[in-house]
Amino acid sequence: MKKIALFIIFLLAGLCSLSAQIRADSLPSRVDLVGHPEVQALRSSREESLEKILKTDGWKAYDSSFATTPETAIWIKFPLENTTLDTLTTYLFQSGFHMDLYLQNNGGFEHFKNGYLVPLGERSEPKWYFFTALELLPLQRSLCYIRIANDYKTGRTNMPILYSRTDYLDFMDEARTKEAPSIAFIYTYIISLCCILLFALVFWFHLRSRVYFYYLGYLFFQLLYAFAALQPTLATVGNIARHAPVSSQILFEPAQFTFIGFYIFFILHLLEVKNFSKPLSKALIGLGIFCFAYAFFRLIYNYHTWDTDNAEELIFYIVRAIVIPFNLVLFVWIMVKVKHPLMKYFVLGQSLFFIGAFVSAFISFTELHFVPGSIFNFPYAQNIIFQAGLLGEVFCFSIALGEKVFLIQKEKDRASQKLIEQLQQNQIMEEKMRKELDEQVQQKTEELIKLYSEMEKQKEKQIKRSFAERLRDMKMLALRSQMNPHFIFNSLNALKNLVMLSREEDAIQYLDNFSVLLRTILQNSSKNTITVEEELEMLELYLSLEKSRLGEDFSYTIQCDSREALSQYTIPPLLLQPFVENAIWHGLHPSSKPEKKLSVTFDTSQQLQITIEDNGVGRKESGKAKKTHPSAGTRITQERLSLYNHISEAKMRLDILDLENDEGMPEGTRITITYNG
Repeated sequence: MKKIALFIIFLLAGLCSLSAQIRADSLPSRVDLVGHPEVQALRSSREESLEKILKTDGWKAYDSSFATTPETAIWIKFPLENTTLDTLTTYLFQSGFHMDLYLQNNGGFEHFKNGYLVPLGERSEPKWYFFTALELLPLQRSLCYIRIANDYKTGRTNMPILYSRTDYLDFMDEARTKEAPSIAFIYTYIISLCCILLFALVFWFHLRSRVYFYYLGYLFFQLLYAFAALQPTLATVGNIARHAPVSSQILFEPAQFTFIGFYIFFILHLLEVKNFSKPLSKALIGLGIFCFAYAFFRLIYNYHTWDTDNAEELIFYIVRAIVIPFNLVLFVWIMVKVKHPLMKYFVLGQSLFFIGAFVSAFISFTELHFVPGSIFNFPYAQNIIFQAGLLGEVFCFSIALGEKVFLIQKEKDRASQKLIEQLQQNQIMEEKMRKELDEQVQQKTEELIKLYSEMEKQKEKQIKRSFAERLRDMKMLALRSQMNPHFIFNSLNALKNLVMLSREEDAIQYLDNFSVLLRTILQNSSKNTITVEEELEMLELYLSLEKSRLGEDFSYTIQCDSREALSQYTIPPLLLQPFVENAIWHGLHPSSKPEKKLSVTFDTSQQLQITIEDNGVGRKESGKAKKTHPSAGTRITQERLSLYNHISEAKMRLDILDLENDEGMPEGTRITITYNG
């Protein structure tokens, strides 16, 4: 209660002291508060409250000697009066960092908060950080208190000015007109970066290449820099940095050197510098690490220190005096050493960056943007010119990345051709190895028969039984070795058909999937058995290949109750594929039906039962067709199945059924493999 009473006493005393007023209804074009006879000022600590200031004496005439520091604030008070019968609005201009304004109203004080470093959500005036609207009721007389604070070591206090509504509107109209071209360019810069960032993100997601990762980092931190550069402008749309102005100031310099670091590593991988010069590659890596390290330490420094007038400005010029010449040396070094097809884009992009960076630094050092009549005398000239160079560089490297995709495709085509040639050589080698294996098996058989023919009858039976088991294993291996060239032959025929039909994209996709399937087959070739789940995965790959070859009139379904249940059963590798292949090539392919369907069902409700069913021409009709080569896949698979039943505890039964309609016409074929564990 005592505090409230004292507050009311001082308030009444203040009201009584209004011997003269600043009249809001008759303001000239502008009223500078500094040097005004009705304006008084007081120095205090930054933590002083209004209540304590109201009790403080020692007010002096407000002049230019009053300056703020990080530890002290300036309090200003002046009387304000509206002598009309209308509600009037006057505007206080103060372009400082922190400003608290208290306007006397109905026995209390209305609090306004504004300033460059005040987050948008905390401002009383959401549009501008430098103008605060003061509304005076009819015949209202008020005292106005202003607290001005500064985060920098050296005083940067902008003296407050009162504007009438007309002069405020004229001021803002002139400011918008002057800043409009610069803001438009920054928006263009941000939108362009966002579009190219999306383009790079899609490519990185599909290719997972480091060069796209570094390019994403390069674009992302450029965007941070761009939004930080947009923050002090009059722009309202997308000016997200106004919500965290202090963080924006802290990140401004680190963001620039972070995206330069990503840019260096991007160039290192784009031009494949290591293939041309290892010393140059190490120098680029060193410069990139330096940029990242400087960005990190500068971030820490900015977070703990505000001193842009002295230390920060000195660091700004020193670092650029090191980085720009070193960048120029590396630029020349790359031009001499690197002979890459994308060098033209690097030279053009780097040149634009150098021009933008050099001109921007020169303008900042010489302060040409403050010289009236200069071509650089426009708002935010340093940032605009630097961004123009960056934008040109980004466009160059976006085109370079597009051409890199084309070069990668050409290299992929060459690799595919080499793969085909290698597959042909492998086929010849496998045939030769198979013959050698047959000869070795025959020779070993003769040696074993000769060796054990003289042993006792009982031992002879035991040895023969053991030998028979080994022989069946070796025959199983020989049969499996025949499967791979047979499947590869059919797959290469399919690839040849796509190439002959000029379906290049389908052929490339087919070759990619075929290489994955071939790798899986080769990995399983050394195994006697695999799980049914693994066989299902190979079958899915194979059917996707045949789907891309046969087109939309061919469809297939794979039904499986539980993949986990399939992992409990084992079968010889590549057991199901020949039946599926035979159904497609000899059942569905010659069929004239508009819809060619194939279904594969894995039923694990009791024991495993695998059903392969097609709606093709059937075995009888297929047997009538003239074939260019004998179908060996099904016969070999049946032999493998028979041998597997001899050497395995689990048995599998094969049933083949010709499907017919009521009139006896063929409707397809159903193959059932029943697993009895």
